[in-house]
Amino acid sequence: QVQVVESGGGLVQVGGSLRLSCTVSGLPFGDYGLGWFRQAPGKEREGVSCISWRGSVTYYLDSVKGRFTISRDNAKNTLNLQMNSLKPEDTAMYYCAARKYYRGGNYCYAHSFDYWGQGTQVTVSS
Repeated sequence: QVQVVESGGGLVQVGGSLRLSCTVSGLPFGDYGLGWFRQAPGKEREGVSCISWRGSVTYYLDSVKGRFTISRDNAKNTLNLQMNSLKPEDTAMYYCAARKYYRGGNYCYAHSFDYWGQGTQVTVSS
């Protein structure tokens, strides 16, 4: 049984930082590309950052480039998202997802990912 569990969300002030983590079990972690997605109330789910199954290709949403950093630790079956210089518009539920042999590139579409966590809330107060 595949389990995807996010952690690290919370309430932070504008300009602050958070580090999200996602632990995946029940599948061959090294064969899966991974991504962070977010959804704010009344908005569609969007790809924030994704990393290929080999870890060599990353994607970032334009609005988070230079502020967020995605990384994976295959030894710990963990995906991380370091979020710095947070803005109110970053407020959303953040989800971790996995897709087999995702190669990365100029896209990070939610509909193409297979396994999802329950999400962790990030709230940035101004």
